[in-house]
Amino acid sequence: MGCHNPDRGRAGVHDHLVPLAGLIALPFECIRCGECCVSLGLVHSITEQCGDFSFLVSNNQTGEENRVTVDPDKRELFLDRCILKKLPDACPFFRHEPGSDAASCTIHHSRPSICRDYQCWRLLIIDHRGRWAGKIPYVRSLVTEDPRLRRLWDACIEHEEEADDRVWEDRMIRILARAGYSVRR
Repeated sequence: MGCHNPDRGRAGVHDHLVPLAGLIALPFECIRCGECCVSLGLVHSITEQCGDFSFLVSNNQTGEENRVTVDPDKRELFLDRCILKKLPDACPFFRHEPGSDAASCTIHHSRPSICRDYQCWRLLIIDHRGRWAGKIPYVRSLVTEDPRLRRLWDACIEHEEEADDRVWEDRMIRILARAGYSVRR
């Protein structure tokens, strides 16, 4: 599976329950890769500072505003803004833990609903140009706007029967690679 967490229980690490058609929930464990946050600076803007570590954040696409507060255990991390020079499109509250690539949301406890609702992926599909083409979340479904990938899914993948997730994922990777896509787990 694409997301698991060896650091379960650490501050900023969270388990999600991903709703499936409102009927069941699948557990999801964040591996702190930061993939979800590296371009959220294009969505989230700090519109007002309301205190030392309290901010009003605006969603640039929906206009929704949220008051957020930097988690007390992440305030020192938040003050280090070096990551934003390297990743200028990252969420303004995204940071890497010192000396590692482990991503942290410094407002995890008060993060906006778009962040709370985010569903990670088990397989990330990249096209021949190195661009995001689609993802397969924890349910065996495809999220894409790539018509070629959609046709491949409909014709070759959607009805693949295999009980073992790892075997199924390996099979999907082979099918996608033959069609010119690369896949990240």
